[in-house]
Amino acid sequence: MQESENQELARNLKSRHIQLMAIGGTIGTGLFLGAGQSIHLAGPSILLAYLMAGGMCFMLMRALGELLMSDLSQHSFIDFIKKYLGDSWGFVTGWTYWICWAALAMAEVTAVGTYIRFWLPNVAQWIPGLLTLVILLLVNLISVGLFGEAEFWFALIKVVAIIALIAIGIVLIGTSYKTPSGHASLANLVNYGGFFPKGASGFFMAFQMVVFSFTGIELVGLTASETADPKKTIPDAINKLPIRVILFYIGALLVIMAIYPWNTVSANNSPFVTVFSNIGINAAADIVNFVVLTAAASACNSGLYSTGRMLFSLSLESKSPRLHRMSKLSRRQVPSRALIASAAVIGIAVILNIFLPASVFTLVTSVATISFLFVWVMIVLTHLKFRKAHPQGGDFKAPWHPFGDYYVLAFLAMVVIVMLFSRETAIAEGLAVIWIGSLYFTRKHRHQKSRK
Repeated sequence: MQESENQELARNLKSRHIQLMAIGGTIGTGLFLGAGQSIHLAGPSILLAYLMAGGMCFMLMRALGELLMSDLSQHSFIDFIKKYLGDSWGFVTGWTYWICWAALAMAEVTAVGTYIRFWLPNVAQWIPGLLTLVILLLVNLISVGLFGEAEFWFALIKVVAIIALIAIGIVLIGTSYKTPSGHASLANLVNYGGFFPKGASGFFMAFQMVVFSFTGIELVGLTASETADPKKTIPDAINKLPIRVILFYIGALLVIMAIYPWNTVSANNSPFVTVFSNIGINAAADIVNFVVLTAAASACNSGLYSTGRMLFSLSLESKSPRLHRMSKLSRRQVPSRALIASAAVIGIAVILNIFLPASVFTLVTSVATISFLFVWVMIVLTHLKFRKAHPQGGDFKAPWHPFGDYYVLAFLAMVVIVMLFSRETAIAEGLAVIWIGSLYFTRKHRHQKSRK
């Protein structure tokens, strides 16, 4: 494979790629398959939980946006963490972020096999997952523009499905459509135990699932160095985020609970299937399965992109000769070695997942997901340090500073506390702390040793 002497990544991501990636980063199987479970946890108050989480994400992304726009020569937000919080925290956050996406990509590429078996039950589950991984690796190796194109269409399928659900829901509510559970009406949001039917405990316990829905939202923070017109595209994508959160998450959940009382929505089946089936679309299950299949492929595609770019960024200044080799770009100006290495790790784990108990793999992905919260905290702390060093702010100033940053930190602290009340997530939190602590002290020890 020919390699480029020019260590600049190709700026081939277009505005529409970034716009749809921003949407795709916030929409996944958590909405299409997990909406029923979210509704059962909190009832209609889940809408308020998503509104609060959407506000947190907007503040987080504006903080990230200001950092990115302040110096477009940096490869990723990890470079800003190194600059303002120190090399050790940059090292810890970079490898934590790499392992986060690698683990989530393992889970999603495994899920692809499950969704394919819906149509082809006799096919071994690992085969479709591995084939998907190989195809997506080739897409990522050819060019970043092709990755952006794939992500554009993956995201578009999800968007069309949600808009179709909302449009159908509005018609059903407007005509007071008769369902097996009564009539479609906005009154269903308050007629069955009020807006907070599960009380404060149900409302707060729903936040862990709500926040998990937004993991990957910071992926835009890795695209600035490969975007054709970052000064225009990145701020535009970030500013439109709140409207998208309200439209897609809150809009979809609102119409579902207006059509069916929240306590009649199945926690185990997709509410999308129920709504589409109810209006006579017999292929509803096939349609939703196709949508979640593309959502899983999209997440795996994003996982390959982010792990490849993160490994490239971490290896640029590495003193290890083996790791430094990962910083070489191909003649198409993509980090091919880093992509292949990341894909190999994901692929091995997919095969190992055949022999591992499901609970172990679930725990690994839970640790990874919780580690995303740590990455978000580091982004916000970096932004606070940046604004302390530059009181006037950057060209794309984060609004309501520093209160916006404090809101994000308080929100994430609340989520961490809530997770302690669930045995599985409490264990995952403990393991995440051990992982982060081990990385930090290993880095510190090596640094002191090298100085001596």
